[in-house]
Amino acid sequence: MRNSLLLLLVLITAFSCKQNADGYTINGELRGDFEEGTQVFLKTIGDNGQPVEVDTVLLDGGKFQFTGTSPVPELHYIFVNELPGYTALILENGTINFSAQKDSLGFAEVDGTMQNEVFFDYLEKSRDLSVRAKSIQEDMQEANGSATGEASMLALNDEMQELQEEYKTYEIDFIKANPNALISALLLDRAISMNAIETDEVQTMYDALSQEVKDTKPGKKVVELLENKKKSEETSKSTAIGAKAPEFSGPDPGGKTIALSDVMGKATLIDFWAAWCRPCRAENPNIVAVYEKYHDKGLNIIGVSLDRTADAWKKAIADDGLEWYQISNIDYFDDEIAKLYNVTAIPAAFLLDENGVIVAKNLRGSELEAKVAELLN
Repeated sequence: MRNSLLLLLVLITAFSCKQNADGYTINGELRGDFEEGTQVFLKTIGDNGQPVEVDTVLLDGGKFQFTGTSPVPELHYIFVNELPGYTALILENGTINFSAQKDSLGFAEVDGTMQNEVFFDYLEKSRDLSVRAKSIQEDMQEANGSATGEASMLALNDEMQELQEEYKTYEIDFIKANPNALISALLLDRAISMNAIETDEVQTMYDALSQEVKDTKPGKKVVELLENKKKSEETSKSTAIGAKAPEFSGPDPGGKTIALSDVMGKATLIDFWAAWCRPCRAENPNIVAVYEKYHDKGLNIIGVSLDRTADAWKKAIADDGLEWYQISNIDYFDDEIAKLYNVTAIPAAFLLDENGVIVAKNLRGSELEAKVAELLN
């Protein structure tokens, strides 16, 4: 009988430890003066970048609870009705403990699962670095109006740069030390978006992540960003000064296909522009002047328009007196030629020598004329 009771206690203990093992339970406590029935929201970020409600519960005696299942760890947020701010946490299967004061929702204590404990360890260190950065910024504001301001600003700038490098090193070390953490994928996402880390290093750190983290939304986004970044870098190499300009073709205003190789001169300008682009239209008279002066000596120009409509494109050609070759796919920045040349803003221009090698980029006015004159001797 005694052995049976012991076995029963073991089974009860095992069951309680594995409670909701196939799902999540968020046990929440809010301290402060709250009305009974205050709404507490669990939200995530939707595809449009806006918070999307996942679940809503009512506060009961300062406590609340969310339950459900989470196939993979995912960043979620807890909001409280009529309270400013929110708390970020990692939603994952297991029991998550949440505790916060009414007036400091952004500084809640969250633990109970591996992802959240790692996440909040990271946040604690990040907050320390943020406090130091804020202190330096305040010192900069004071120094800006002081008699010794210039010397102080130089010292503070150096201090801020050292802190930024410390922050970067901390995040890289954190990612390497925590390949099983969702926050590591989130940090890689940010590092790629901000060009803070070289692509090869990001790839190495991504490869070291656990499969569970790679299967999350941030993990999949890192793959997408890496692929795009590598393509962009390859494109940048192919359109760098000293590279042979990539071949392209497109329809002119009459529908005839014109290729770059068809219009090459002793010097050739590829000019990306559009009728809607005010800086482009302001620069057109300068290009017209250079073309009229040097076309007979060997300068050719091919304009690549990123217009949205053919009518606007053709009208701008006539209004601005653009007598050189013009092509357009009428596809805005989705234009395949713009992507080939990694053009993300206009005006943009590439000047080629007689061999089709890119010798200069984005020259304007007198600089353009001087370089053209040099190419044509």
